[in-house]
Amino acid sequence: MYKFHKDLYTDVRIEDHFATTIMFTNGNLDEMKDKNYQGAFIRIYNGKMWYYSSTTDINKIQAKINTLTKLAIKDRADISSYIKNIEVNKGEYFKFKRDDVSKISQKKKLTLLESIFPMLKKEKAIKLWHVFYIDEKIIKKFYSSSGSDLSFDFQKTGISVNMNFSENGKNLSEKFATSSNYFSKLKLTGLKKHIEKCKYYMRNAEPVKKGEYKIILSPIAAGVFAHESFGHKSESDFMIGDEKMKKEWTLGKKVGSTCLSIVDQGNIMGIGYVPFDDEGTKAKKTYLIKNGILEGRLHNVYTANHLKEKLTGNGRAVNFQFEPIVRMTNTYIEPGKTTKEELFKKVKDGIFIDTIKHGSGLSTFTIAPSLAYSIKNGKIHKPVNISVITGNVFKTLSLIEDVSNKKEILSFVLGGCGKGEQYPLPVGIGGPYVLVKKLHVQ
Repeated sequence: MYKFHKDLYTDVRIEDHFATTIMFTNGNLDEMKDKNYQGAFIRIYNGKMWYYSSTTDINKIQAKINTLTKLAIKDRADISSYIKNIEVNKGEYFKFKRDDVSKISQKKKLTLLESIFPMLKKEKAIKLWHVFYIDEKIIKKFYSSSGSDLSFDFQKTGISVNMNFSENGKNLSEKFATSSNYFSKLKLTGLKKHIEKCKYYMRNAEPVKKGEYKIILSPIAAGVFAHESFGHKSESDFMIGDEKMKKEWTLGKKVGSTCLSIVDQGNIMGIGYVPFDDEGTKAKKTYLIKNGILEGRLHNVYTANHLKEKLTGNGRAVNFQFEPIVRMTNTYIEPGKTTKEELFKKVKDGIFIDTIKHGSGLSTFTIAPSLAYSIKNGKIHKPVNISVITGNVFKTLSLIEDVSNKKEILSFVLGGCGKGEQYPLPVGIGGPYVLVKKLHVQ
């Protein structure tokens, strides 16, 4: 389709993008828009360095290739060592021809949102509420001088209901979210129950006593822990040029409890679904930790070649304006054999983290809970107000006592993962319920 110079490596990534955004405040429409655009990212490697260009004019791709080729060919080196491990994939891989969000009318999307307005308006404890709807459909095409010729699609959709509760001097900010790869699978039926839970929490929560506790993390809290505290550490580009870090992160090293396995997997449904990455590499299931042992890390082509490891399909760009860098897809903790009920019975005096506001961390991680509860004699006791829970990442990995037998893959409807200048990238997170022997709570 395109003409590539035989002594250079060249690839072209074309994106056809559709998105809808709808926003309401207390039932008043703030924004409703659809947007469509096309764009392409072109890059060339000459054995020494990369040459990049992006364009919104698809008809100028060959001209861009020609311009970059003239620059790259002047000081080229042997590219064989780089391209020998590049995957060559061909074919069409479309999952979202049915229930295509770009074919669903704005009226249908509005009707779904407006169905919950009466419930929100009658709740006197809710003083302010925002409803957000977003969707996105992307068709990608990828061509390379190595012979790749791919077409595949991605789709996400979701609703977030952000609510500010206030009553008798007590306040709570909490949200309800539903997301999927398909519009028809968005479910708002749990909103009423969540509102009741929030009101009960606001009215009855007491400040937690500062100290160390046994903690049970919900699937979303466990997923944020896995993503923020360990997933980013598994993105191998941070090791390039750092011999100390390479030694510290030697594969085969014991880094956690034997019940702990953390996986990144792009070829399963979820917001982090990536059948092929933005370098044309097929998605794979990659164990980062397996039974407590450091098993692998995430790569794009450059880092895999540099560290002499296998490709994992994690070269991702937030859109056509950016180069692919090492990023997560769906990152989760694998389930074990213990039921949720059995897990809770192991805690005589502890805390359950149900929902969260945010989380962060590298060497030390921090999670700010939203809804949290004390545990007494294996059962949820009463709601407690917690500012943060914190712990050392590696110590906490070894303090994980058990995990439940069912996992949930979840997604934040709004936002996504940020790295460098590339934000927000759609990623999935999750896991089972996770029991940690002790974390610091305040």
